[in-house]
Order: sequence, then C-alpha cells, then structure tokens
Amino acid sequence: MNFLSFFEKIIFKKSLKSKGNLTSLQSKLGYYFKDVSLLKIALTHRSSMGKLSNERLEFLGDSILGMVVSHFLYRNFTDKEEGDLTKMKAILVSEQSLNLVARSIDLGEFIYLSSEEEKSGGRAKLSIISDAFEAIIGAIFLDGDFGCAEKLIKELLLSRLDELVQKEVSYNYKGELLELLQSSDLGLPKYKVVKEEGPDHKKVFRISVLVKGKIMGTGVGKSKKEAEQNAARTALEKLK
Repeated sequence: MNFLSFFEKIIFKKSLKSKGNLTSLQSKLGYYFKDVSLLKIALTHRSSMGKLSNERLEFLGDSILGMVVSHFLYRNFTDKEEGDLTKMKAILVSEQSLNLVARSIDLGEFIYLSSEEEKSGGRAKLSIISDAFEAIIGAIFLDGDFGCAEKLIKELLLSRLDELVQKEVSYNYKGELLELLQSSDLGLPKYKVVKEEGPDHKKVFRISVLVKGKIMGTGVGKSKKEAEQNAARTALEKLK
C-alpha cells in the first residue's frame, strides 16, 4: 500500500520541488524504493509541509543508525574500552559526519524546501542535510527491512570511518562556535575548567563553555584543548 494518500500526493505534486531527480538519488543510495512516496517524505523539510515532514522518519532513522554503528564498533574493535567506543560512535553519528556523507551524494539538491528556506541557504545547512539522511535510513527500513538500512549505513558511512575520525580530530569546533556567536551578536564564549582528575601523567579535564553567563556545553578530554573542543562541539549541537 502506498504510504501517501491520494490527497497528499496532490499536495506533493503541486507544491513541492527539489532540484534533483529521485531516480538519480536512488542510484546513489544503491537502493530503489518500492514505495517512492516514503523517499519523498524523507526528503521533506518541515518548512514546506509542516506535519507531513521527515521528522518522524528522522526519529526512526536516528535509532537505527545508532544501533548499526554500535554493533559495528563492538564487533570490529574488540580491543577498545567502552569510553573509546563511545567517542568513536559520537564521531560517526555527528552532524558533521552525516553531512559529509550526505554531500557525497549531493543530498541537498533533492530536499523539498519552502521557497523562503531555500533562499536562506537551506540546501547547505548541516542540520537539514543530516536530518534528511537519517530520515532516508528510516524510510529504507520501512520500505525494505533492517538489512537494507544496515547496508546503506555500512556502504556510505562506516566505510569512511578512518577519514571521518581524522576529520574530527582536526576540526576546529571552537572556531565555528566563535563565528556562530559573533554572527548572532551573542558575544564571546568563555571556557571554564570545572574539574581535573587523575595523576599528572594521566589528567582528565572537564570544561564548560559559557555564553552570556549560561553553560551551553561541557566537554571532557585528556588535555584542556581537547576538552574545550568537545565543549564547543556540544554547544554547537545545542545552539543548532
């Protein structure tokens, strides 16, 4: 049974436009939908259709993504402790990693946006693109099965694990946070050491970043620099 009602199909036909061909996208995904309307919903940003957007599919896809990544790391990194696995998972499911993968298939070109959102640069926004990618995972799960969704995640995301981890290590979250705050007239971020633990040769720092006196994110690291970067990353996720 088709996922969209006849009335909803008419709305899609008349009011939604993307810049790409869905057959081309399915080729890039390596998966062809039996019910293409599921893919259309996965590509629909709330700016264009309100309640008939991809947010529910994103919720589902996010859960499937977390499970697949956790299972993959558990099976393939038997020498890693829980803390290391958690860090690796956080990198793989981060907005930055999903955005990188989504851009590799030009996903932004296929998203259905309102004209206002498109004019404001919606096709390039990290949150919109990464959310759509998670929604596609959910759509493939419903259209096919768990194995189909897992195959997509492995081929597009997990196959690039080394690259994504390296990019995370070199990414300047503090710089991005500073730029975002300045462009929004929110002032400068302030970093505060909350706690130091462990002997001198094995210190662990917990640092919070404050914006206008309010804690926006907290990070942990083996150095103050690492903890500040993690705090900035948490703040960016919250602000976005």
